[in-house]
Amino acid sequence: MAIRRILQLGDPLLRTISAPVADFAAAPSVLSDLADTLGEFRRAHGFGRGISAIQIGAPVRIIYLRFEDTVYELINPVYTTQSAEMFELWDDCFSFPNLLVWLQRHRSVTLRYQDRHGRFHELSAEGSLAELVQHEMDHLDGILAVDRAPSSALATREEWLRQRK
Repeated sequence: MAIRRILQLGDPLLRTISAPVADFAAAPSVLSDLADTLGEFRRAHGFGRGISAIQIGAPVRIIYLRFEDTVYELINPVYTTQSAEMFELWDDCFSFPNLLVWLQRHRSVTLRYQDRHGRFHELSAEGSLAELVQHEMDHLDGILAVDRAPSSALATREEWLRQRK
């Protein structure tokens, strides 16, 4: 079990554009670290659905998601479609867990990706899963949720929870 430190807002490595995975022999180790780190974050903070490799300091194009009862291991994901229809939401991130960002995401997306053996697959996602995929895909390109927000669309988690009551 390898729980890794999650890079925090301000760490320049989060702005790195991740490299495609060429050596699939190394992918299971990164995926294992992502799964362990996500599990620990969920245990400690009570939320969390996905994490990208760059967030644990591995600048490769790997995303690990645990969404509802399904695990997704996305290697070298690429958008094939993004809907024109958008929706707005409060987004959060392990790299700034006490900050929420109001932004827009595509209502649906389709990705082509590889599994840990290099085989190609397609994932079509709508709503919450589409939002999560887009958030993690942004990480692979060095983009953070704060980059997508209008200047006044930020709130601490504490204030966001207070306003919801």
